[in-house]
Amino acid sequence: MELINLKVGFALTGSFCTFNKTIPIIEELVKKGADVLPIMSYNAYNMNTKFGKAEDFRNRIEEITNKKIIHSIIDAEPIGPKQMTDILVVAPASGNTMSKIANDITDTPVTMAVKSHLRNNLPVVIAPSTNNALSGNAENIGKLLNRKNIYFVPFKQDNPITKPRSIVFDPEYIIKTIEFATQNEQIQPIIL
Repeated sequence: MELINLKVGFALTGSFCTFNKTIPIIEELVKKGADVLPIMSYNAYNMNTKFGKAEDFRNRIEEITNKKIIHSIIDAEPIGPKQMTDILVVAPASGNTMSKIANDITDTPVTMAVKSHLRNNLPVVIAPSTNNALSGNAENIGKLLNRKNIYFVPFKQDNPITKPRSIVFDPEYIIKTIEFATQNEQIQPIIL
């Protein structure tokens, strides 16, 4: 599938351990001709962690996309009304963000971006990365799996021995999932 001129909203949430796997996907999308609109949750935009400094991540994303990052609810709200995106990717999608999307809670730039984008009946791609997926968040993931216009990047257990309830998306499948989702299809298998 051609990605040229596809308007891709790309939202990052606070699963910081996957940023170094996710940001190269943004770069690949741009190289393939996609028009990428970067979006970050409050935590993703502001928090320094052992995985890197927020400012470094922000600078890299803005350099790749040549766009300012949307990082407020006010700036995310026009995404749907102004038809700014053809598809919206949430990668990484933290358990907190997936729970909010599943329960229609709109209190971050990313959850507002999803809500606003979905008003146009367009696909949202979720790349889950959370330590509680197979416990407290399982119900919310189930809700999202059954929701129209929501498509999951294939995922697997992160580390079954030391983190038995954790799942993480496979970055190799993000672009493939986008391609399938634009055709209203869920890539298979979902669980690797």
